[in-house]
Amino acid sequence: MELALQEARKGVGKTAPNPPVGAVIVKNGELLGSGWHHKAGMSHAEVEAINAAVAEHGLDALKGATAYITLEPCSTVGRTPACTSGLIQAGISRVVYACKDSNPQHSGAADSLLRQAGIEVLSGVLEDACGKILQPFFKVQRSGLPWVIWKCAMSLDGKITRPAGEGQWLSSEASRADVQKIRSQVDAILTSGETVRKDKPALTIRVPDLLEGREQPWRVICTDHPATLPADAPLLSDSSKHRTLLCPSEDLTSMLKKLVRERGVLSAMIEAGGKFSAAMLREGLVDEVIIYYAPIICGETVPALDGAAFPYSLKMTDIHLDKCGDDFKLRGLLEK
Repeated sequence: MELALQEARKGVGKTAPNPPVGAVIVKNGELLGSGWHHKAGMSHAEVEAINAAVAEHGLDALKGATAYITLEPCSTVGRTPACTSGLIQAGISRVVYACKDSNPQHSGAADSLLRQAGIEVLSGVLEDACGKILQPFFKVQRSGLPWVIWKCAMSLDGKITRPAGEGQWLSSEASRADVQKIRSQVDAILTSGETVRKDKPALTIRVPDLLEGREQPWRVICTDHPATLPADAPLLSDSSKHRTLLCPSEDLTSMLKKLVRERGVLSAMIEAGGKFSAAMLREGLVDEVIIYYAPIICGETVPALDGAAFPYSLKMTDIHLDKCGDDFKLRGLLEK
């Protein structure tokens, strides 16, 4: 299952509205084939692994083999055939998967279909580890809302700008490179009209290897005054301008649900100033926080969170603290 999880991680940020899933086929302690879901509409991980095993060892080698899959195999026909049928036809004798599918059309259905075909089924193996990369998919299935990350680079005293004349960058080059990786793992980046007007960010993935196999993330400008946006802003004028969306900011929940419904977004990251970030947090729409703390103190500059106080403190769990160049990177979940 660890190998299957490694395969699944290859698809993070590329498979929406489908979940990233990995699979491996094993027989008598030998790895016959492995695969991952590359993109919605393409073969699922189980089929990729089966095809790889057949190409290397022939169809007969799959008889009596075990399939390890990070998510319960789908049991309905969509843009691709049902994976339960593929496993049965391949002659797999045992299926081990990590997480139950939260999609009501699929949840629990694979077990009975596979067992009726004489296949042994075991679930819950490495469920927590595999479930981490499936959190966005599970949240969408549960609530119709995407998984939202608030990302921010700030000084030790909570400011997002440096004193006048010191330049624009707070975070280190290593932190900025890390942000590129995170952008490649989300489907959309949320910003505000104010940020576009003041900073003119590009919000693109600029590392070719990270962009391989996917498009640029949707760049969503939340603004009630689109006519005041500068025409030369990169989000409105660069080669990825077709990936820019304008959304009113009055109802943030409806905006997020629309992204799921119309664009298939599973995950989104906030890259904006203090007012928009505070509004998203205040509405309870943020699931995860990533903060890059630069080892500087900036004093009277722009705060990371601005506006009215929250009705209650927001507490974090599952916290990880790492070095990122000269910065400290803090990542954790928000308690709901």
